[in-house]
Amino acid sequence: MSRRFDFPGGITPPGRKAQSTREPLREAPLPRRVVLPLTQHRGQPAEPCVAVGERVRTGQVIAHPQGRVSAALHASISGTVSAIEPRPIPHPGDLTAPCLVIEGDGSDEWTLMPALDWRATDAETLHRRLAESGLVGLGGAGFPSQVKAGLGEHHAIDTLVVNAAECEPYISADDMTLRRHAAEVLEGARLLAHLLGAERILVGIEDDKPEALAALNTAIAASESTPIIELKVIETRYPSGGENQLIRRLLGRQVPSGGLPADMGVICHNPGTLRAALEAVRDGRPLISRVVTLTGEALARPGNVIARLGTSLAELLDDAGLDRDRLARLVMGGPLMGQPLARLDLPLVKTANCLIAASAEELPAPPPPRPCIRCGDCETACPVALAPQRLFAFAQADADDKARELALFDCIECGACDYVCPSHLPLVAQFRAAKDRLRHKDAEARRAERARHRYECRQARLEREAAEKEARRQARRQAASRPASQATPRGGADGQEAVKSLRIARAAAKAALRKAERALARASDADAATLADLETQRATAEEHLKAAEARLEMAQAQGNGQDDAQSSTEERP
Repeated sequence: MSRRFDFPGGITPPGRKAQSTREPLREAPLPRRVVLPLTQHRGQPAEPCVAVGERVRTGQVIAHPQGRVSAALHASISGTVSAIEPRPIPHPGDLTAPCLVIEGDGSDEWTLMPALDWRATDAETLHRRLAESGLVGLGGAGFPSQVKAGLGEHHAIDTLVVNAAECEPYISADDMTLRRHAAEVLEGARLLAHLLGAERILVGIEDDKPEALAALNTAIAASESTPIIELKVIETRYPSGGENQLIRRLLGRQVPSGGLPADMGVICHNPGTLRAALEAVRDGRPLISRVVTLTGEALARPGNVIARLGTSLAELLDDAGLDRDRLARLVMGGPLMGQPLARLDLPLVKTANCLIAASAEELPAPPPPRPCIRCGDCETACPVALAPQRLFAFAQADADDKARELALFDCIECGACDYVCPSHLPLVAQFRAAKDRLRHKDAEARRAERARHRYECRQARLEREAAEKEARRQARRQAASRPASQATPRGGADGQEAVKSLRIARAAAKAALRKAERALARASDADAATLADLETQRATAEEHLKAAEARLEMAQAQGNGQDDAQSSTEERP
């Protein structure tokens, strides 16, 4: 009998998925206009490479990635670029961001990349294809997939987990993807496992998805024998779909505080991402659409649609029969972790897996919060075994450093504590605000540290340039005086000791550079600010090494000149 693993806490809210799974997956109508934000992913925004007035075709690159953690953007319809300007984007703060606007011409002419056979293509080309396709995690995190695919270079990855749990209520995009495209999802998993060097593929799915489970069993039975694909059915409980929680349930491995699944030899991908990766390689199709769940009591025809990125949410909801009089709340994502939206004229983005058009009875506004009664229900429900009531007290008092000491950043903001709180306290909102304050404080500290590293880098460069200049001066002086040299130079043991010390300094500088390069490689999936800090540290270490080598070269040149002069003096009659 296999050992059973589990994570603490969790809740079992009503699933409410049936209303969006009655009808099969369908294509949404082609939009007349799309608005494509340049920030649909984690990391640096994409950089536009087209101009206003330029005609583009579906699939054409319209913005290039910037930096290591970024993603390309492609035209999702054929038409003319009408604007590159700030527009409202899906965000609970009703923010704006730079966007590309394309007015469609209805032709839907495609530009595809060359099709590739991933089994016969080298890894470098496959990594480049994933980067060119603009693929990001479609489960909601939006992390650039090519960065995840490259983690096998610095981590020993043994298992690729297909995260098919989809545990949050209402969302059924992965369920419907698996019902229709289970074989393609598994083929995409083989592709990513190949790039990562993983020997096993493990599919984790909750037991409330019988149709998807049957499709997976059929696809596994008809699939190749390598790598090994194992299917594990787990009891439905929220938040089993969290990366760390799923890894613990499936493998019994606990990702340490501040660690990554890759540190435990595991990489997770959701079904939509895996299918999109296969399409990018096999068909040359970039990421220009995604499956999105349209649900809620304000819709007459809820379901799952394949929609072009940049489509107006109003168009998608109207096509699903939106009753605006009944619409009380619009949520992007699930009811527990999703983002409430204040308007309908917003674009569909890569990270939007669900839109809930809820009535007032369906998702009523929470009642006013009351004082904490110290019941401990939040602690019992927490899947990370935190102490939410203590974190809440510190967050309310702006004692953020104390909250950090209680592992505030281990909170996955799943909302389980909010769900069970009898006092209706906005626990997650307070945790999120405390995290934002700490991130701002850390960013200020990083900026100061970066300034220090830049100063040290400049000082090292000036020292290197001075040493090189002095070495050239010494070489010219020795070359001019060598034929007429009469005196026996001094130095001897002192010069040898100086060269020895400089060699030790050079070795230390080399070790510091290697350490900085390893830190940069390990942090390939870190945020942009952290990467910038590490790049500055690496540059500083490189300048220190150059300065050490210049000083050593100068000392050795002086030593050689002294030896030549000594030899010349001894040879004179």
